[in-house]
Amino acid sequence: MGMGEPDRRRRAWRDSPAARRVGAGLLAAAGLAVLGAVFVVLPGVVVDHDLAGASVAAKDRLKAVNDVRTTLLQVIGGLVVLFGAYATWRQLRVSQDGLRATQEGYVTDRFSRAVDQLGSDKLDVRIGGLHALWRIAEQSDRDRDAIISIQAAYLRTHLPWPPGGPQAPPVDAPINDIAPLETRVADAQVALTALGSLCRHREQSWVNLSLTDLRRADCDGLWFPEVNFDRACMEAAGLYHANLTQASLVSVNLRHTDLTTAVLRRARCVLSDLRGAKMVETDLRDADFTETDLRESNLRKADARGAVFHRADLRMADLRGADLSTAHLVEARLVGALASERTRWPADFDRTAAGVVDTDDPGPEPSPLLQPPGMTWQAPPLRSTP
Repeated sequence: MGMGEPDRRRRAWRDSPAARRVGAGLLAAAGLAVLGAVFVVLPGVVVDHDLAGASVAAKDRLKAVNDVRTTLLQVIGGLVVLFGAYATWRQLRVSQDGLRATQEGYVTDRFSRAVDQLGSDKLDVRIGGLHALWRIAEQSDRDRDAIISIQAAYLRTHLPWPPGGPQAPPVDAPINDIAPLETRVADAQVALTALGSLCRHREQSWVNLSLTDLRRADCDGLWFPEVNFDRACMEAAGLYHANLTQASLVSVNLRHTDLTTAVLRRARCVLSDLRGAKMVETDLRDADFTETDLRESNLRKADARGAVFHRADLRMADLRGADLSTAHLVEARLVGALASERTRWPADFDRTAAGVVDTDDPGPEPSPLLQPPGMTWQAPPLRSTP
């Protein structure tokens, strides 16, 4: 106990304000001593060293000493400036790190609140949550893929195909009796629109929208490259100028869809139903339509170079002005298909033997602004039978 008491007193004294003042005074004195040595003693030593014992006038020696002092002052001033710049940079980095952490915490909080809103019983709350996620994905690259996955899962769970809920139209309901998706399930249309907007800049390769009920959905101008729509129902959906590059559309119901000027390059449309679909001026290059039903479809001026129509049914399809010059038409059925002098066929293809009907070219296509809106458009009855 006797030995510990002096130690505690010494530690208490070292931690006291008086001790700190004494320490600061000693450091100041040491600093003044160093500065005195640098500016008073060192210049003379440097000059004497350079003179190497040579005799010079006192005036010249004094000028040389002052020149050394000026140089030293400039060096120390530069070091002070550099140190100040470094300290400012460090402070800026600390401030940026703190701001970034605050922003990430804010985004995480917004993300959590938006996800919670998706489970609400109120439609407007769910729509608000979907819009909040959309906004976060546009502002945060690191959260974009996660939000795309959430939106795709939202569509799969809220719009399953075949439909299971009592509010969903039955499978065999006439398409003209089904309301557009934006009025039938408004929150699902918001999720689909956000998904088609965010997929334009996503990093993940595949997005799963298989087995979804997208009848009369509005997808005009949206991007769905490498999206999986397998076994979905997209009857009478609006896909005007949509991007479906390398999308998977296996066994999809695409009857009466509007794919005008859309991009289906390298898309996989095997075993799909495209009866009555409108594919005017659509990019179908290298797409796979093996065993696809394309009866009564409108492929006027479509670019189908390299497309595969193996065992596809193109009866009564409108092929006027279409480019099929390098398409694969092995076992394709073309009886009653319309063609014009602008239709381009493979070099060894006999269109007469295939039953193609030659007719006049339709000329320029009407402006899409003159077309009836999807809200009021009525799908004409199909002449073809299943």
